[in-house]
Amino acid sequence: MVIQQVLQGRNLESALQSVADRLPEKERALTAEISYGVCRWYFQLDALLKLLLDKPIKSSQRVIHALMLVGLYQLLHTRIPAHAAVSETVAATGKLRKGWAKSLTNAVLRRFLREQQSLLQQLDSSDTAQLSMPQWLLQRLQQAWPGEWRQIAESYLQRPPMTLRVNCSKTSVEAAIAELAAAGVSAHPFEEIDSALMLDKAAAVELLPGFSAGYLSVQDAGAQFAAMLLDAQPGDEVLDACAAPGGKTTHILERQPDASVTAMDVDAGRLQRVEENLQRLGQQARLITGDVSLQQGKWRDRSYERILLDVPCSATGVIRRHPDIKLLRKAGDVASLAGRQQQILESVWPLLKSGGVLLYVTCSLLPEENQQQVEAFLSRHDDAREQAIALTVGRKHSIGWQILPGESHMDGFYYALLGKR
Repeated sequence: MVIQQVLQGRNLESALQSVADRLPEKERALTAEISYGVCRWYFQLDALLKLLLDKPIKSSQRVIHALMLVGLYQLLHTRIPAHAAVSETVAATGKLRKGWAKSLTNAVLRRFLREQQSLLQQLDSSDTAQLSMPQWLLQRLQQAWPGEWRQIAESYLQRPPMTLRVNCSKTSVEAAIAELAAAGVSAHPFEEIDSALMLDKAAAVELLPGFSAGYLSVQDAGAQFAAMLLDAQPGDEVLDACAAPGGKTTHILERQPDASVTAMDVDAGRLQRVEENLQRLGQQARLITGDVSLQQGKWRDRSYERILLDVPCSATGVIRRHPDIKLLRKAGDVASLAGRQQQILESVWPLLKSGGVLLYVTCSLLPEENQQQVEAFLSRHDDAREQAIALTVGRKHSIGWQILPGESHMDGFYYALLGKR
């Protein structure tokens, strides 16, 4: 079961892929909808289940726990008729051949239907339940964003829009919108960035006109600022140091086809996705599998005018798109991620040419990974200086620029632009 896999530490996308071949095609969309929904509302659903159970379900029977969450999600957050949600969940529990579990699941879900209002009122005093957030992350957001933490937490509960990037070297946003409209797909542009458009309703990307020909790619509008800020020039050697799945790599080449791009990633499987995107778009880049934090590797055979560092991070800015992060990420992860970010910065900086530019990017909202990380780096390197960023969305930090999730329909990103003296 997908939710059980996530609770055991597997990311949601991978868990869904593991069951896709066993599901009829017509059931895959509903399975994904329910799985994403349970992850999005997990902490609320789990708090409800604690009220409904006399004692916790044993850890060896966590699949029963997961199925009850699925049932509660359908009753509380979908338009599936209550009788269908209960009967299907009970039937799924029955397949486990545990009579007690089938009876208990039926009793729990029917009790929720009877007592829904009073049960939800009992959660009113708990921000973790109301906002469906782990306590550690809620506290971190309250510390980092005392005026905006609730807005951020509420954004995590929203479904993200489907945003596309238009390949402006082949077509225009206006032409893409017209072609989509002719195919019955409604879309509109972003005022803040000239390459993005948003669909009014999500659609299968491979069926969109222009996708297979390389006219369109899926990429959040906030992420599209990266190639713009990096601003590669003709003939530049560019290093995209943490490139997979390749959205920013290909956008750099769309904006500047005369740049020479090296794209690397530590994961060979994920680097294959970069290759697939390059082929679809008709682009070329040097691909290298390697750990950019190390002081050795083929990418160190040259220096670069432009370096993009989209570093591994807590991903607290993209939770609405990847709600399983709330279940998978732990409080202790932030310090270890910040340590790796520091290693990557120190490893890559010597490869930047004098007069060159490094763009540091995270999809995090936490200062340890963002402005504090860059401030510490600048204090250690006299040859580094901040270059100003002024976007039409977000806000300036002491160092760098932050976009919060949901602002102008974008995900949350941090950008800092560093020049080498």
